[in-house]
Parts: sequence; C-alpha cells; structure tokens
Amino acid sequence: MEGDHSETRGKVGDQVMQNPQALAALQDRLDNVSHTPSTIESLPKSVKRRVNALKQVQVRCAHLEAKFYEEVHELERKYAALYQPLFDKRKDVVSGAVEPTDEECEWHSDREEGEELADELKKKATIEEKKEEPAAEEDPKGIPEFWLTIFRNVDMLSDLLQEHDEPILKHLQDIKVKFSEPDQPMSFTLEFHFETNNFFKNTVLTKVYKMKSEPDSADPFSFEGPEIVDCEGCDIDWHKGKDVTVKTIKKKQKHKGRGTVRTITKQVPNDSFFNFFNPIKVSSDGEMDEDSELTLATDFEIGHFFRERVVPRAVLYFTGEALEDDDSFEEEELEEGEEEDNDEDGDEEEGDDDPKKEEPQPAECKQQ
Repeated sequence: MEGDHSETRGKVGDQVMQNPQALAALQDRLDNVSHTPSTIESLPKSVKRRVNALKQVQVRCAHLEAKFYEEVHELERKYAALYQPLFDKRKDVVSGAVEPTDEECEWHSDREEGEELADELKKKATIEEKKEEPAAEEDPKGIPEFWLTIFRNVDMLSDLLQEHDEPILKHLQDIKVKFSEPDQPMSFTLEFHFETNNFFKNTVLTKVYKMKSEPDSADPFSFEGPEIVDCEGCDIDWHKGKDVTVKTIKKKQKHKGRGTVRTITKQVPNDSFFNFFNPIKVSSDGEMDEDSELTLATDFEIGHFFRERVVPRAVLYFTGEALEDDDSFEEEELEEGEEEDNDEDGDEEEGDDDPKKEEPQPAECKQQ
C-alpha cells in the first residue's frame, strides 16, 4: 500500500511540474514565504538596524496622521454649523411648522417617472369622474412618520425596532449630530428630539460616542484613523407603566414546607430600540466576553451610520433612494468578487489556451 501511495504522489508531482499555471501558483507561495518576518531576522545586523530606523519614521508618520484627523474633526465641526440651518428647515417641514412655497416644492423627476405619474393621474381622473361625490383630499400636517419610516427602511435600524417602539417613534421630530468643542476630547453626540408625548418626559434623548485619534503605544502601526472607544447614553424619564425596555412577568412559587402556591410579579429586560440609550460599558481592564464585544461593535457601527449617512441624507432614506444606491454598490462588489472566483476557477483548468480569453489581472490591479 505504501508503495502505491508513493507512486500516486509521484504522478501528481509530475503533473504539477508539467502545468505552467500550477508552477506559477507554487512560485507565488514560495515568494510569500520568502518575505515572512523570519527573513527579516536573517538580515545582516547593519540592515536590520536601518529597518528599525524606518519603523521609527513610520511611527512619526502615524502621529502626524493623527494630527491630520484632528484637523478633519475641526473641519467637520465648522461645516456642521453651516449645515444646521438646512437641517432646521428640514425639521420645520417634517413637523409641519413651516409650509414650503410652490417654488421650493418643484422637483423635476426622470422622464419615465413622469410618464408613470401621468398614467396614474389619468386613471385616477377616470375613476373620480365616475364617482357621484368625490372624497375630499386628505391633507396631513407636515410629513407623518418621517423618521419612523426611515427606521423601517434601513435594515440596521429595523433590526432594533420592535412593534411597541413604533408609537413612540411617531413622536420623533429630529435627529441632530453635535461635535465636541476644540478644547474637549474628540467625540460626537446624537440628539433625538421628541415632541411632547405620553411615554416619557424627556424632550431630547442623547447618545455620546467618545473617540480616539492617536496611535496605540503598544501597536502604533495599526492606526487607521479615529475610532470610537466608548459610548454613553442617558436616563429616560418614563411615565408610569410606559417603559418599553422592561416587561412584567408573573411567576408561581411553591412553599417547600406548607406546599402553598403564590404568584409574584417581576420586571425583566425587554427588547426595544430604546435600549440604545443604555449601552454596554467598556470595562476598565479592557477584558470583555465575545458577546459583549460584538454588541459594543454593533453599537459603534450604528452610531457611525447615524452620523455619516442617516442624518445628512434623511430624505433619501425616507424615499428609499439612498437604499437603492447602497444596494447597487453591494451588488457591484459582489459581482466583482464572483468574477474573480470565476477567473481563478478558469486558471486551474488544464489546456485552457484560448488567446481570446483575457488573462487575469494581478491582485493589486483588481483592488484598485
């Protein structure tokens, strides 16, 4: 049996040596192995000394990059003040405090959308002509359920949304992003502004995301820009019996001695978007279990998404146009990945010498 295995391995080895593509793949692996850290250790002492000097230069680059991002943060803060009057206008229109003029309401849609709208209007006019008494057109105030619709449209937010959250979010009037002042540690705050409601007394709920823009002394080469390191929520002053973050359950207890049974009620945590304002705290020693780390990472991602996407482009998430852009981008990325896989599969086939087929590009070109 052992001789048979040796003969089989010999045949496979011969096939590999006769396949230029297999040889090229093997050479790539050997090249990668030759650039491992062990090779650095084998360099002459004088060369290693110079490499260490370059690492010192790289650390200084990382610290300079951190200063660059600090200035970017200042630029964001400056432009946030310029954007705010426009966002205030958006809030007034959504809430119904201001009625936009006819000129402000003009919007030139695409030709196809216009034709579809014209057809719909014709059908609607035909139906209305047949009615004896046409119904009066509904004219709600502002844009009802503006932010709630955004929550429903965005997967990342709808995953947090529960049915009992929706009546509360109907009272959400605005979401603002506030940046830290120049003399304060880098951070940003999300402000959720609510109209007076029967659920809680707060008019504003806040979530602060603390950031760091400096290389880690233990691993300076991992620095890639500012990162969220912690977040802090706020206390919600719920009206009695309206707290959706807890639920009351009934539990029966049996007395061991007398055998009597009694029913007790207790409150337990309940799934709700409003748990967003009571986040997990980062432990002082940095040690957290895997579930907590995942929950915290998701929280940080949602904070970034509110800041960078939802707040600046709210109307496009309301209409779904921003979602279409996001979906298109994901599809392009997926198609590109599939194409690369197909290229790799084709490379492994023997006798594929068709000159019409385009040779696969190096990995560096594909990434660009």
